[in-house]
Amino acid sequence: MAKKKIVGQVTPEEKNEIQRLFERRNGLNELAHILTVDNDALYEKLVKDFGETVAKFQDWWKRMSEKYNWESAESGNWEIDFETCDIYLVTN
Repeated sequence: MAKKKIVGQVTPEEKNEIQRLFERRNGLNELAHILTVDNDALYEKLVKDFGETVAKFQDWWKRMSEKYNWESAESGNWEIDFETCDIYLVTN
């Protein structure tokens, strides 16, 4: 069973940045499921955009964890509560 522990908080502006990336990544992921490779140009754009969004998403977590020095765990990952701006460490 996974354990969840608050390890920090971000500002509303920082939360807005990750929320935009989170929603974009999820939207592009959904689009990838319905778009076929037949439309080469659109598919290539989607793959490129998805890759860039994932990189920005991962970079946000790296920057914030360094800025706030959040506790981490080898088998864990961080999650954000978009309502409260709280950051959780989730471990198995």
